[in-house]
Parts: sequence; C-alpha cells; structure tokens
Amino acid sequence: MKIFDQIPLSMAFMLALILGLAPFTPEPHVVEKLRMLMAGELSKPIDIFDLVLHGAPWLVLIIKLGRTGTTKG
Repeated sequence: MKIFDQIPLSMAFMLALILGLAPFTPEPHVVEKLRMLMAGELSKPIDIFDLVLHGAPWLVLIIKLGRTGTTKG
C-alpha cells in the first residue's frame, strides 16, 4: 500500500480524467464498458481488457483518496 502513498494526488486525478474517460465522444469508454458489464454483455477479451485499462486509474484514485482520508484523520 505504500506505493499509493508515493503517487501524487494530482497525478492520480489527472490519470483518472484523461485515461479513465478517453475517448470522450460519443461517451467515455469506461461508462460504455460498465453498461456492458451491467447488461451481461461484457464477454469479449478486448472488452474486458478495456474495462481494466480504463478502470484502473479510477481504482488508483479511489484508493489514494481513501489512504489520504485515513492517514490524516
């Protein structure tokens, strides 16, 4: 968990916005993949890879915010 402490919060936020939401039109890729997951249509390996690729920055940001909140409070 110390690796998350070494990542600057601004970097985690920027990665989540840029990589996590790219491509921006017609809708963010991660939103499309989450909709596919909820509908049970996420079956192709490339779609699963896309969900992991575009979801990882959001997971890092959530962990970073959680670690920041628990260490300061």
